[in-house]
Amino acid sequence: MDLLLSVRSGRGCTVVEVHGELDMATSPQLRDGLQQLVDAGDRRVVVDLAGVGFMDSSALGALVLVFKAMREVGGRLSLAAVQPTVRNVLTVTSVDQVIHVYDSVRAAEADVSFVEGMTGG
Repeated sequence: MDLLLSVRSGRGCTVVEVHGELDMATSPQLRDGLQQLVDAGDRRVVVDLAGVGFMDSSALGALVLVFKAMREVGGRLSLAAVQPTVRNVLTVTSVDQVIHVYDSVRAAEADVSFVEGMTGG
Protein backbone atom coordinates (compact mmCIF):
# COMPACT_ATOMS: atom_id res chain seq x y z
CA MET A 1 0.00 0.00 0.00
CA ASP A 2 1.26 3.46 -0.89
CA LEU A 3 1.81 6.12 1.74
CA LEU A 4 0.15 9.47 1.31
CA LEU A 5 1.39 12.54 3.19
CA SER A 6 -0.44 15.84 3.02
CA VAL A 7 0.66 19.00 4.78
CA ARG A 8 -1.57 21.83 5.91
CA SER A 9 -1.43 24.77 8.27
CA GLY A 10 -2.96 24.12 11.66
CA ARG A 11 -3.59 26.38 14.63
CA GLY A 12 -0.09 27.36 15.68
CA CYS A 13 1.50 24.38 13.94
CA THR A 14 1.90 22.41 10.75
CA VAL A 15 -0.30 19.32 10.46
CA VAL A 16 0.91 16.32 8.45
CA GLU A 17 -1.88 13.91 7.59
CA VAL A 18 -0.61 10.38 7.02
CA HIS A 19 -2.61 7.72 5.15
CA GLY A 20 -1.44 4.16 4.62
CA GLU A 21 0.70 1.61 6.41
CA LEU A 22 3.93 2.65 8.06
CA ASP A 23 6.44 -0.12 7.47
CA MET A 24 9.95 -0.70 6.16
CA ALA A 25 8.88 0.25 2.64
CA THR A 26 7.15 3.53 3.57
CA SER A 27 9.10 4.72 6.63
CA PRO A 28 11.78 6.49 4.57
CA GLN A 29 9.05 8.53 2.87
CA LEU A 30 7.64 9.53 6.27
CA ARG A 31 11.07 10.41 7.65
CA ASP A 32 12.05 12.42 4.58
CA GLY A 33 8.73 14.26 4.45
CA LEU A 34 8.95 15.28 8.10
CA GLN A 35 12.65 16.16 7.83
CA GLN A 36 11.84 18.51 4.94
CA LEU A 37 9.54 20.41 7.29
CA VAL A 38 12.28 20.68 9.91
CA ASP A 39 14.73 21.87 7.24
CA ALA A 40 12.17 24.42 6.01
CA GLY A 41 11.92 25.94 9.49
CA ASP A 42 8.73 24.37 10.83
CA ARG A 43 9.10 24.10 14.60
CA ARG A 44 5.70 22.76 15.70
CA VAL A 45 4.54 19.72 13.75
CA VAL A 46 1.53 17.52 14.51
CA VAL A 47 1.44 14.17 12.72
CA ASP A 48 -2.18 13.10 12.18
CA LEU A 49 -2.15 9.29 12.21
CA ALA A 50 -5.92 8.78 11.86
CA GLY A 51 -5.33 7.16 8.46
CA VAL A 52 -2.67 4.72 9.70
CA GLY A 53 -3.75 1.25 10.77
CA PHE A 54 -0.31 -0.37 10.97
CA MET A 55 3.10 0.78 12.18
CA ASP A 56 6.28 -1.26 12.54
CA SER A 57 9.61 -0.61 14.24
CA SER A 58 11.10 1.13 11.21
CA ALA A 59 8.35 3.75 11.40
CA LEU A 60 8.95 4.16 15.13
CA GLY A 61 12.61 4.75 14.35
CA ALA A 62 11.72 7.35 11.74
CA LEU A 63 9.46 9.22 14.17
CA VAL A 64 12.09 9.17 16.91
CA LEU A 65 14.77 10.47 14.51
CA VAL A 66 12.56 13.37 13.44
CA PHE A 67 11.53 14.00 17.07
CA LYS A 68 15.23 14.35 18.00
CA ALA A 69 15.94 16.59 14.99
CA MET A 70 13.00 18.78 15.93
CA ARG A 71 14.09 18.96 19.58
CA GLU A 72 17.63 19.96 18.54
CA VAL A 73 16.26 23.08 16.84
CA GLY A 74 13.90 23.93 19.70
CA GLY A 75 10.85 22.47 18.02
CA ARG A 76 8.18 19.98 18.93
CA LEU A 77 6.79 16.91 17.18
CA SER A 78 3.45 15.53 18.35
CA LEU A 79 1.27 12.63 17.24
CA ALA A 80 -2.52 12.82 17.03
CA ALA A 81 -5.60 10.71 16.29
CA VAL A 82 -3.66 7.49 16.75
CA GLN A 83 -5.57 4.27 15.97
CA PRO A 84 -5.71 1.63 18.76
CA THR A 85 -3.30 -0.79 17.07
CA VAL A 86 -0.75 1.96 16.49
CA ARG A 87 -1.30 3.35 20.00
CA ASN A 88 -0.48 -0.11 21.36
CA VAL A 89 2.86 -0.09 19.49
CA LEU A 90 3.67 3.35 20.90
CA THR A 91 2.78 2.21 24.42
CA VAL A 92 4.62 -1.14 24.34
CA THR A 93 7.79 0.58 23.10
CA SER A 94 7.36 3.56 25.50
CA VAL A 95 7.63 5.98 22.58
CA ASP A 96 4.45 7.59 23.97
CA GLN A 97 6.52 8.55 27.02
CA VAL A 98 8.84 10.63 24.80
CA ILE A 99 6.64 11.97 22.00
CA HIS A 100 3.37 13.66 22.99
CA VAL A 101 0.34 11.68 21.78
CA TYR A 102 -3.12 13.26 21.56
CA ASP A 103 -6.58 11.82 20.94
CA SER A 104 -7.26 14.36 18.19
CA VAL A 105 -5.52 16.93 16.03
CA ARG A 106 -7.65 19.60 17.72
CA ALA A 107 -6.27 18.60 21.15
CA ALA A 108 -2.71 18.64 19.82
CA GLU A 109 -3.22 22.08 18.26
CA ALA A 110 -4.67 23.42 21.51
CA ASP A 111 -1.71 22.13 23.51
CA VAL A 112 0.83 23.47 21.01
CA SER A 113 -0.85 26.88 21.16
CA PHE A 114 -0.91 26.73 24.98
CA VAL A 115 2.80 25.84 25.20
CA GLU A 116 3.64 28.51 22.65
CA GLY A 117 1.78 31.11 24.72
CA MET A 118 3.61 30.05 27.87
CA THR A 119 7.04 30.25 26.23
CA GLY A 120 6.35 33.47 24.39
CA GLY A 121 6.52 32.19 20.91
